[in-house]
Amino acid sequence: MANTWLPPAEYIATLPRATAYACLYFTDTDGRPFQLRASYRTELWQWPGGNMDPGETPWETAVRECHEETGIVFRGKPKLLGTHFVSDRGEEWPANHIGFIFDGGVLTPEQIDAVVLDPDEHSEFSVRTLAEWEREMTPRNFARLAEIDRARRLGTTVYVETGADV
Repeated sequence: MANTWLPPAEYIATLPRATAYACLYFTDTDGRPFQLRASYRTELWQWPGGNMDPGETPWETAVRECHEETGIVFRGKPKLLGTHFVSDRGEEWPANHIGFIFDGGVLTPEQIDAVVLDPDEHSEFSVRTLAEWEREMTPRNFARLAEIDRARRLGTTVYVETGADV
């Protein structure tokens, strides 16, 4: 079958399934990462973002989700900091999950004070040093945060793979 041509719909049915998310990574003026605590999993800290809707690009998703989740209207240009890949986890999440993390830049104290959360999605937001975040997060989630923060500081991009606790 390796050399057999299939119509696109049939070929696509043979490929692994994947969902995609996109988000914005912000820091405060002191370089401390800004994160949101998910209402549905209190141990999960995350960046403003979410799953892509049909027809959306990753960038459109990141900007839309950021506004919905924080009230921040982001007007910057797309700058990719990294991609994130999580393998199919069976019943927990029966598809690969691919993330696009964009640089949201620096939030001023006034912008942080003006954040309005959707209580159905997030219970709080916080700005902390990496050392403080490390004590709050699972090792895998913190490793992703540290890699994205490092990419931002160095002006590079990263590719991160993590396991099931994200």
